[in-house]
Amino acid sequence: MKEVFKMWKSTKMVVLVALCAGLYAALLIPFKAIVLIPGITEVRPASALPIVFGLLFGPAGAWGSAIGNLIGDFFGSLGVGSIFGFFGNFMFAYVPYKIWQNLGIVDKEDAEPNLKSGRKVVAFIVAALGGALSCALVIGWGLELLGMVPFAALGAIISMNNLVPSIILGIPLLLVLYPRIKKWDLLWTDIMPEEDLPQTGGRARIGSIIMVLGIGFGMIGGFVVALGAGQEAFSFASSVAEGMSVVLVAGIGVVATFIGSFMQ
Repeated sequence: MKEVFKMWKSTKMVVLVALCAGLYAALLIPFKAIVLIPGITEVRPASALPIVFGLLFGPAGAWGSAIGNLIGDFFGSLGVGSIFGFFGNFMFAYVPYKIWQNLGIVDKEDAEPNLKSGRKVVAFIVAALGGALSCALVIGWGLELLGMVPFAALGAIISMNNLVPSIILGIPLLLVLYPRIKKWDLLWTDIMPEEDLPQTGGRARIGSIIMVLGIGFGMIGGFVVALGAGQEAFSFASSVAEGMSVVLVAGIGVVATFIGSFMQ
């Protein structure tokens, strides 16, 4: 995860953060009127952008997605939940490029996100799923913790609201953008010094596996408990509110996701 912090030394990467944030906010704001949950979320075709930003611009795409979402919140949904929205949208772009790099779906010899093979299209879909669910997990857990929106409802809406545009719009968008970004030498792996790039190999792969398992456990476990299964096992007696069972289970997933992220 060192590249997330070391990228701020690069002027080009900082400019890419600003560009990603501006584009994301510009596409989010016009759809703020098409509300799904008042004050929380809305129809978001802009959700196609974070995975593309992440694969092309790496940590700059992650920071840009987080900041862009926060800017968008100023136009109708700003609140304490925006804190979790910031981190959720960061993970929306961060998780995909880590999955792409470390899970072995893509050949190391041809790891650039050009979608020139069926294997890379599959990797894109897996990466999009991971990004969409990680965003839903962080935001759903946070707003359940605050008592604002039930985890199951918000998690399901955010997951679908993120995943569908990521796949349907993200694939053609990446196909169009990649050749130009490559030609202009703006891929993050071409911009950042080699010593600042994240290490790949055993530790990074284990981190990615822990991250993916954390996302899966948090989402599936949170839904299962929210729907009533296992309440007795996770409530630790009647003194603990039912909602806290969901917070606990989803929270374990959030913690595992971030531990896995820091290992990469």
